Amino acid sequence: MAPLVLVLTSLEDVTADRVIAALNEREVPVARVDPADIGTGLSFGARIGAGSPTWSGRLRTTSREVELGEAAAVYYRRPTPYIARYGHLPAQQRDFAVAEARHGLGGILNHLHNAFYVNHPSAVTAADFKPAQLQKAAHLGLTIPPTLVTNDAEQAREFAADHGHVIYKTFRGLPRDENGHTGAIWAQRVDPDTFDDSLAVTAHLFQAEIPKTGDVWVTVVGQKVFAQQITAQDSALDWRRGDWDQLQHAPIAVPAPVETALHHYLSAFGLVFGCFDFALTGDGDSTADWVFIECNPNGQWGWLPDADAITTAFADILSTEGGRAR
Repeated sequence: MAPLVLVLTSLEDVTADRVIAALNEREVPVARVDPADIGTGLSFGARIGAGSPTWSGRLRTTSREVELGEAAAVYYRRPTPYIARYGHLPAQQRDFAVAEARHGLGGILNHLHNAFYVNHPSAVTAADFKPAQLQKAAHLGLTIPPTLVTNDAEQAREFAADHGHVIYKTFRGLPRDENGHTGAIWAQRVDPDTFDDSLAVTAHLFQAEIPKTGDVWVTVVGQKVFAQQITAQDSALDWRRGDWDQLQHAPIAVPAPVETALHHYLSAFGLVFGCFDFALTGDGDSTADWVFIECNPNGQWGWLPDADAITTAFADILSTEGGRAR
């Protein structure tokens, strides 16, 4: 059986489109599947037994069939959440169907024998918690902002008194509303005089504001490192909130100790790829200038000026490591 790269993602995913096109140019077999198509758009059967101790079987979409045993590498991008498939059902039936699909089909796709994952979904989940990210970065010697996670207004006020300017950021993006729309709450300065008992409702992330000279987005794919300094025209606290077409990008060298820490960071979480966000406090030549903000273990990179080089790195690692997995 020819080694296959299985791409798990939604239909509209331009980042995955780039990687798939690069693999097609290399004549690497590729199959694109969105697990949330389960139903008439996706059927499957997988078997295991004493004489066959690994899952075997096939996926059948509206356009092709995929033998599970052929998958040498899995590019786990951004499949549609199962809840989108069952959103029309009453709550109890919806939650049951979602859980069964995730544990059944998802359980098979997450445990393909000898497959090389970029990244494995369980590793993405473990690495997606900001408290874990900050602690790991600090243990690796990276500078991090003084941070408080709390639901206590008095502790929040004390933190602000200790650090002066304080920013608030969310742990996750806004969930979809009843109309299916999503949104974002950007990192923003907060006035400690506004802290009250409403903070008790849930957890909040506060950080001392970093007097930054710029931002850097670092994309790591295997051993390849790509770094772009990003400048917003309005010097925004959070560059993501403005017009991305107006952002200015410039390649920047990553200090060797920082680069080493990034590889150790990914290895610690079992990741192959990650997008790191740093704030710079100087010209970037010194390790101390680089302040770790967060790492997205399944981040976007298709909008970057070096997206072609990153695409090549993805195609390299999926085809090479996938072949070794066989």
